Amino acid sequence: MNPRRNNRVLIPALIATALGGGYFLGRQSLVAIDIPATAAERTLLYYQDPSGNPDSSATPKKDAQGHDYVPVYDEPGAAPASTPAPPAPAAAAGADHKILYYRNPMGLPDTSPVPKKDPMGMDYIPVYVDEGGGAVPGTVTISPERIQMLGVRTEAATLRPMAHTVRAIGTVAADERRIGVVNPKFEGWIEKLLVNTTGQAVRRGEALLEVYSPDLVLAQREYLVARSAAADMAHADAMARDNANAIAAAALSRLKNWDISADQLARLQRSGVAMRTLTLNAPIGGIVMDKPALQGLHFGAGDMLYRIVDLSTVWLQAELFEQDLAQIRPGQNAKITLQAYPGRVFDGRVAFVYPTVNAQTRTAKVRIEVPNPDLLLKTDMYATVEIAAPVETATVLAVPDSAVLDTGTRQTVLVDRGEGRFEPRAVKLGARADGYVAVLDGLLAGEKVVTGANFLIDAESNLRAALQAFTAPEGKSP
Repeated sequence: MNPRRNNRVLIPALIATALGGGYFLGRQSLVAIDIPATAAERTLLYYQDPSGNPDSSATPKKDAQGHDYVPVYDEPGAAPASTPAPPAPAAAAGADHKILYYRNPMGLPDTSPVPKKDPMGMDYIPVYVDEGGGAVPGTVTISPERIQMLGVRTEAATLRPMAHTVRAIGTVAADERRIGVVNPKFEGWIEKLLVNTTGQAVRRGEALLEVYSPDLVLAQREYLVARSAAADMAHADAMARDNANAIAAAALSRLKNWDISADQLARLQRSGVAMRTLTLNAPIGGIVMDKPALQGLHFGAGDMLYRIVDLSTVWLQAELFEQDLAQIRPGQNAKITLQAYPGRVFDGRVAFVYPTVNAQTRTAKVRIEVPNPDLLLKTDMYATVEIAAPVETATVLAVPDSAVLDTGTRQTVLVDRGEGRFEPRAVKLGARADGYVAVLDGLLAGEKVVTGANFLIDAESNLRAALQAFTAPEGKSP
């Protein structure tokens, strides 16, 4: 006969015959005998809200009304009938598939060490130790549905030139090397204006006006007399002929020095008649920007009658801040935009960096040459310029700066390991330029990093690493 069974039969009999305090002592003896046998067989899982709400705790606690939470054991039927027993945690999963914690099913930053439900009644999702497939601490595994819901975006680390875009405001100006003026070297009067409006386009060598000057008429007659004398002395001695020819050549050079055109001099030599008026021509092709010349106007030697500007190429005088000057070099390409032509971009090239800085604005001028074949760029127009200034001399490994999680003392990126696994990895960063940052150490070319929703993944990764820090190493007790 089973001794334990005999004890269970005899003890109630003794209790039934006991009186008063003896009954109480028998009751206490019964409890003292049963509890040790039961406690050795049951394991406490968690504490459940006594009102049946989807809330639990790993330690004893009270609800808002002061009622104790109800303990739940792994023994079947141990939980109160009014409280649904959640699924058993880590022990049911197996030693090699241990549950670390339970995370919010909607992706909120909320976790629980025991099973629970959210306010909508959805079960929290278990997170296992081996989800990372043996990856480094902090690796997170996310389902494809969650990846899509979070909007996770990735981009591969690639070798690229690092260029910082310097932006500035500038003003369109005429190219100083393409400006010409008409200012006679003699005194005279304007007999006839051939180009009589400002803004008129002229070609190089085109006739602008006819002038009368007594000095011009006298110089022509002196040349004709010297040439005639040289011809009359054709049979004289060599010295006399040379002197006569030199006088004629000097008279002709005087007319050339007064900018009389070659065709007019040729006509003078051919006809042998001094002309009363001579024509002044455009020294360059371009646009007439200034025209003080008027019909019948008397002018003195050196007075400006026309100013002509060639606008086929213009300058953009940009004001750059002092801290950007070190990155600007002649020959760099520039992109120019103007409010007058929205959506259109003009290409230019840095030609010169001025050697002075404005003491008030702490800016320096940069000259940019811009082709203007259609004459769309007008002088004194405002423009915005962007100069691609290289930060590194060679291509470097770079990732978008949105991929970097920067704590101030440590920079981390999340590497996509495939199959929904994301590994946090510390990196050493270099220069930043135009939304990218150079990676000096920690990444290889072609590795994909998370550029969108990485802060959500990082929050879960940090929690994972923290929980693994409390996990005892294999073969050692915690």
